[in-house]
Amino acid sequence: MSESPCDHDSPMWTPCNEDVNSLLCRSFPGDASYRELREEHLAPEAPVHIHAPQVFKNANLVHVISVEKNYVKESINVVIENIDKAAQDEYFIPFTADQVSRLGGVEVKDRKDATAGPFTAEVAEFDPTSDTQYLRIQLPTPLKSGAQQTLGINYYLLKAYKPLPAAIAQDEPQFLAYSFSAYAPSVYTTSKQKTEVKFPSTSIPDYTKLPGSGDIKEFPQKQGSKLTYGPFDEKPAGAVEPVEVRFEFTKPVTHISLLERDIEVSHWGGNVAFEERYTLYHRGANLSALFNRVKWSQSQYYNPNTYAIKELKFPLKVGSADAYYTDVIGNVSTSRFRSNKREALLEIKPRYPIFGGWKYPFTIGWNSDAKNFLRKLSGGGYVLNVPFLEGPKQVEGVEYEQALIRVVLPEGAENVKYYTTIPPSSISEVEVQTHKTFLDTIGRPAIVFKARNLVDDFRDRELVVTYDYPLSATLRKPLIVFASMMALFVSAWALGSVDLKFSSK
Repeated sequence: MSESPCDHDSPMWTPCNEDVNSLLCRSFPGDASYRELREEHLAPEAPVHIHAPQVFKNANLVHVISVEKNYVKESINVVIENIDKAAQDEYFIPFTADQVSRLGGVEVKDRKDATAGPFTAEVAEFDPTSDTQYLRIQLPTPLKSGAQQTLGINYYLLKAYKPLPAAIAQDEPQFLAYSFSAYAPSVYTTSKQKTEVKFPSTSIPDYTKLPGSGDIKEFPQKQGSKLTYGPFDEKPAGAVEPVEVRFEFTKPVTHISLLERDIEVSHWGGNVAFEERYTLYHRGANLSALFNRVKWSQSQYYNPNTYAIKELKFPLKVGSADAYYTDVIGNVSTSRFRSNKREALLEIKPRYPIFGGWKYPFTIGWNSDAKNFLRKLSGGGYVLNVPFLEGPKQVEGVEYEQALIRVVLPEGAENVKYYTTIPPSSISEVEVQTHKTFLDTIGRPAIVFKARNLVDDFRDRELVVTYDYPLSATLRKPLIVFASMMALFVSAWALGSVDLKFSSK
């Protein structure tokens, strides 16, 4: 039960034709039918007041916490048992209000049956006067009385660490602290459980110790870069055992507070243009003294470990071209773009190393051949398949607090549908807008996705858009250009034929 429950079997979302702002459809690979679902189920703005009855028991639970990257990844693998007389289809997990605001990427699956699904997860509030909120998991099939089911629940928590100490010298090692409960959060009685914590290295100078049980005198047990709290005997619903760990993190804590990603499709140019605007923030330890440029330059000769951001690497689709990198000052020349038949990689170096507490907004962009992403269907429509999220690929990981993804289609595109393999709990809003630019008449349809609490683990998730592009729309642009040029020539001829000379009487 210790393997990660995360996979790519998450549902995909497609809007119906009636009203894209109020109705969404869910579809799954190989299923041509669409089932209606209210948009607020995708990301409810107002929490739903619910009740969490004691109808389940956790027969066995393994809680895996990974602090190996600059966000926390948690996996709960649990065998649930229905102890009620009636069949049940709702399972709840408690979180604090602060955790809910930082919660993202929730995915649930049946550990023993990969075909079971879909599982839906939404945040619902139990008591408006309480700080405790709940994640409600809807089982695809009600669980009969006395039956068991093995769930794999995977989610991420952003902005989870605090640097300790909060300020250090630029050449000192960085340590982060993380607080959690040795008992997995649950509203049900848990018969047996343990919590495993995985670290980026074996340097774990401080951690909370608890009395052991059985042959184990003390928790946690340390094995290399992993701590294990438990196994614990039966614990009642709501049991909490606060613990804190402090560990060395030699990498930067890269946080993207806002990503704006534009994808523009051009049929006449045979091109798909990408532009990404980042607001980057380093959430690590601040500098205890002023930055010393001389000391920094000298240290680069032997390339020591540093928690400062020195460079970012962006793997792009093979065939990408015309990459650029700018910031608020202008073009930045400290970048390298490599594109060949095997790979395309953009490496950028900021104007200065970015330490804890520093911000750095910048923009990158590139073009790519449309055939890498666009395919024409036999029925005349088109399918656009692009990554929902690309961004830098760093060993330490990257977290995104807010992301705005905009797909701009050609003018005249109609019957637009879409789906994405990003977890629905991370999509806060989807809307269709009209984007107008040069020589447009009615404007171009643009699908805008607003997402929150994403991580770079979702870099390979797809965004698929299907649309029709009739011949009249295809010819619209050249006809407008032709008509504009003809109008210009006619106007010039008309003005040239006007006699402006003064004649004597």
